[in-house]
Amino acid sequence: MIIALDGMGGDHAPGEIIAGAIESLAEFDDIHIHIYGNEEKMAPYMKGHDRLKVIHCTEIIEPDDEPVRAIRRKKDASMVRMAQAVKDGEAEACVSAGNTGALMAAGLFIVGRIEGIDRPALSPTLPTIDGKGFVFLDVGANADAKPVQLQQYAIMGSIYAEKVRGIKKPRVGLLNIGTEEGKGNELTKAAFGLLSEAPIHFIGNIESRELLSGQADVIVTDGFTGNMVLKTIEGTASGFFTMLKEVYGASLKSKLSAAMVKDGLRGLKKKMDYTEYGGAGLFGLNSPVIKAHGSSNANAIFNAIRQARTMVEFDVCGTIRETVGKVGSE
Repeated sequence: MIIALDGMGGDHAPGEIIAGAIESLAEFDDIHIHIYGNEEKMAPYMKGHDRLKVIHCTEIIEPDDEPVRAIRRKKDASMVRMAQAVKDGEAEACVSAGNTGALMAAGLFIVGRIEGIDRPALSPTLPTIDGKGFVFLDVGANADAKPVQLQQYAIMGSIYAEKVRGIKKPRVGLLNIGTEEGKGNELTKAAFGLLSEAPIHFIGNIESRELLSGQADVIVTDGFTGNMVLKTIEGTASGFFTMLKEVYGASLKSKLSAAMVKDGLRGLKKKMDYTEYGGAGLFGLNSPVIKAHGSSNANAIFNAIRQARTMVEFDVCGTIRETVGKVGSE
């Protein structure tokens, strides 16, 4: 199995990207990694490995590049070459921590969309109190959505939760302002009916305050709402730990208390870190495309590669293609 990796994408590229790749190769003996990027810039971080191949690229897509224009004009960019390798069958999946919009454009215009999927969805796995996590989609691939697209998101998320996360009969919820059927706006009311008819285990509406409670394994919403919810969770977690630091650093007594609970707080922070589950999958494309967080360290890249490997192993894209085809023909 060959996984294509963007060596120049992300805040800590190429060092942390390469370190994550090497860690992955040590863990999984059934994968080869082709890393795309500037050979000279990557050389100081490289360690000889017979399953790690470097493909030199002369261009980089920057964080502030306009996504579609960059994909079309920078043909020798690491992200474009990586996506093209998947399109050409030279790799079976790809991973990047670079420009999110550009990766979505590369996925859509180069890797290609599964027939029957209207729009791909961007989907991370977020933490829950019980530590199991839930698949959340869409978090920003499409600001607007139609009811049938939410149905497609639900099918894709359910397949991913079952195949990759190993959850039998995943519980699928619809993010809404109330749990009762008939609540919400026109989109959620119409989507409720379609989700009820889909080949999934639909459990009804989920309120935002229940997201981290573990009541559902998959939660679907439109990209505008999903992106705001995701950033609210990120901001709340960051603010919480900032306040804890202030409390425990206020006095000598507080600092001594902090030392006693340090391991517990470190475990809590790790539990709240969604990069432990991998990156955000761009579901609905012909092959797995994984968006790692822009600030990814080696461990986050390792988890994103592991995620891509599992999606290939269990043919998640093929199952989505088959299931959506059956629903569309009914």
